[in-house]
Order: sequence, then C-alpha cells, then structure tokens
Amino acid sequence: MSTTRSSLRTGVVVIAPVILLAVLSYHPYLEGRLPNAGAVAEAVESDPARWGAVHLATGVASGVLALAFLAVRAHLREAGEDRWSAAALPFVVMGCTLYAMLPGLEFAPLAAVEAGGDVEAAQEVLHPWFVPLMVAAGITFAAGMFGFALGVRRSGLLSPGVTSLVVVALGVMALSRVVPLAAVQFYVQGLAGLVALLPLAGSMWKRRTAAVPARQPAPQAT
Repeated sequence: MSTTRSSLRTGVVVIAPVILLAVLSYHPYLEGRLPNAGAVAEAVESDPARWGAVHLATGVASGVLALAFLAVRAHLREAGEDRWSAAALPFVVMGCTLYAMLPGLEFAPLAAVEAGGDVEAAQEVLHPWFVPLMVAAGITFAAGMFGFALGVRRSGLLSPGVTSLVVVALGVMALSRVVPLAAVQFYVQGLAGLVALLPLAGSMWKRRTAAVPARQPAPQAT
C-alpha cells in the first residue's frame, strides 16, 4: 500500500504541470493587460466551444495542481521538513481554489454569445469581481510558493544546483500569477510549473524505488 500511494503521489506531481501547461497554452491569446474585455469578446465570438472547454479544463487543472502540492508536502514531511511546507500548504490550496473561480466568471461572456447579447459589456461588468479575485488568488498562491521554496531548500532532497533551479521556478510561478499579462499568465506559469515540479517528482520516484525491498530468490528444493 505504501508503494502504491507513493506511485500515485509521483504520478500526480508529474501530470499536474503537464495539464496546466497544456490548458493554458490552449487558451486563446489575449493581447494587452488582463482583463481585456475587447480581446475576450473577440476570442469568445470566434470560437465559443474552445472558450468554454478551456475554462472548464482550467478549473480542473487548478484542482490537480493543489493535489500535486499536497503530494510534495507529504514528500517533504517524510524527508524531515515539517515547518515551511506545512505552513505553505493552506496558502497553495486556497490560491488554487480562488484561481479556479476565475474560469467560472469567464462563462458570462460565453452566455452572452449564446443569448445574442453584448459580449464585451458582459465582460466589463465582471471586472469589479474578476480583478480582486485574481489579485487575491495570486497573492495567496505566491505566499504558498515562498513557503514551499524554503521547504525544498531546507529538505536537502535535491542536489544544490537542482534545488536552486526548483526554488527559482517556484518563485517565477508565484510571480506569474500576479503579473496581469497574458503571455506571463499562460506560458511562463506553465513552463515554470514543469521546471519546479518534475525534479521533485524524480526525487519522489527515487525514494519510492529505494523503499522497495530487493526480491529474494526462491529457495531451491533439496
């Protein structure tokens, strides 16, 4: 059971950044600062099905990312790091939850298209809700990334060079949530997630492999 649980944790940590990058890369590119009502209206009107699908998938990706950090937290705790990652985990979970609410708001312009309404006006009405939610999600998630970066650095699980790479990637991932530019939100965030989580998944796999006892040869009949 322990080996199965470890394999599942490793799988989630591998899959989460891949899903996140794929979903964010599929999102229609929006020029300028976010939110951008004109660019949103153009994207929704040009391909409503894609808009709906990518925002459903974004909510799922945010949930899977929270699961990945739950797995990383368990890995750090088993390695003896039980301070920073423990404090950081609630911030990451809350940040992912708030971030998952943003795609829900983005169904309003899709509904306007389907109803034949003013798509740009529908998006502009959302701004007083969308902006504070995006800021809150970004700041909360960034606080969690800071804690995990300290936890990874103090755990000693990775080599010094890989540790520095992961810490920087976690920092970039945090900053990408608070920079209101589409290129940063969609592409930088996804790539930083890959760089941050895949080395940790490798560490989890090595620990899992080391935990599996060597198979003893069957005794020969006399």
